[in-house]
Amino acid sequence: MNEETWVAADEYLAAVLSAGDAALDACLAANAEGGLPAIDVSPLQGKLLSLVAQMQGAGRILEIGTLGGYSTIWLARALPADGRLTTLELSTKHADVARANIARAGLAEKVEVIQGPAAESLARLHGEGRGPFDLIFIDADKTGYPVYLGWALKLSRPGR
Repeated sequence: MNEETWVAADEYLAAVLSAGDAALDACLAANAEGGLPAIDVSPLQGKLLSLVAQMQGAGRILEIGTLGGYSTIWLARALPADGRLTTLELSTKHADVARANIARAGLAEKVEVIQGPAAESLARLHGEGRGPFDLIFIDADKTGYPVYLGWALKLSRPGR
């Protein structure tokens, strides 16, 4: 298969599985208006994250790398009524945009955005006994992945 076929398949699946969502569309528009880089997960990736969280029965989710909150919204929607999502973002600007997007989506009560260096925030979460998390999504600066993975292992629920 060539790239054109893959792009067509991706566009078709995106249209069928995640068409017309006002909160997600508003999130992407606010991210662009705020000057955030266009590196959000795709709608299909967002749908997959949501499905994984639902299949896992995740009640507590940790996201490392918030950007403008697009993936955060997908994940938070998969939580049960009493579920919680904690998301970590280095940039104050990005965290502010994300908080507004999350509030606009009606998810502010379920989501905590922690602004600051992820390694420091992860150490603090661990020190405060904030784990275990049922699902951890790492989507931040790639150079930090080894450190984030180490903390994820400490903060995750065994067997999940």
